[in-house]
Amino acid sequence: MSTPQAGSSKKGFMSRDDYLAPLAIPTGQSPKDVLNTIWRKNDVFIDIGDYSVGSFVLVTWPIIVTFGLLTYFDLMGDFDLMFWIAFACFVGFPLALLVIILSCSVPLPVRFNRQRREVCVPQKDGSYWIVPWETVTAAATQSSSVSQAGKTTQGLLIVGFRNPDPDAKKGKTDWSMGFNCGGGRTAMCLWECMRSYMEIGPDAVPDSRLNRNIYEESQIGSIVTSFRKKDYRDVLQGVFFIVAFGAYVAEKLQNLKLAPPPSLTDPTIIEWSRPLPPEQWAKRSPELDLAIKQREAELEIIHAEEVAKEAAYRDSLPKSTRP
Repeated sequence: MSTPQAGSSKKGFMSRDDYLAPLAIPTGQSPKDVLNTIWRKNDVFIDIGDYSVGSFVLVTWPIIVTFGLLTYFDLMGDFDLMFWIAFACFVGFPLALLVIILSCSVPLPVRFNRQRREVCVPQKDGSYWIVPWETVTAAATQSSSVSQAGKTTQGLLIVGFRNPDPDAKKGKTDWSMGFNCGGGRTAMCLWECMRSYMEIGPDAVPDSRLNRNIYEESQIGSIVTSFRKKDYRDVLQGVFFIVAFGAYVAEKLQNLKLAPPPSLTDPTIIEWSRPLPPEQWAKRSPELDLAIKQREAELEIIHAEEVAKEAAYRDSLPKSTRP
């Protein structure tokens, strides 16, 4: 079965799939580590993890707050039985799942080595796959549903790897990691953290925010810093995320499990992760090099068209209302 071409999309009635790799061409988005997936970064490799207890809290917290308010103000009236059934389903089950997640060990990250242009994929049995970078697949999936509460959209970034062993048994030929980031542009920004690191360099992607005891970068610290700078809009935004989404709790639970994050300790992988002399660095394939240049040219045209449209729109406005 052939892999869809990178840069192509498949649209359904309530869904959309964007194919990002291979070949790993630019998406047109900036690298943004929205889920704290970057666990380590240096000049040789970047460790990417899909363990995100923080995102689980951000999704569950609004439901817990809603049921808490219903209980406090006794808004359910005579529907006590219905309330407790709903509470068990929408609050009790997620809380039990959170306890299980916190009690389990953190899975090892996937390591992208930019000097060798290879990816180390750890397996549950303790083995490792060394996969060529240019064979990695990536896709952003997004689906929507409509209910009485309105329209909801969910999506994933899925990054896949093919077992380099041609004699691998059925069920062990492929492995993938998924990131619950909403799909679409957000998934592209997350994918760019990996792609830009491999194709541009370490400075093109954000540093890891894990295990950094910098007060100004914490949830409370950023609010206090914004308040001192009289940036009240940022203060309100920070307070909103803490109250509505439990960002402070998510931050503390994440630090509990990922400070420091696990590392690859196999002697073979440690040796594989050592820096190489520049003359031994692997080179980009001619096919990928051509595809990237073509995509960059397309993005420049798209950007120029957007700038022209914006300028034309401004010119069409009365002079008194122009920005």
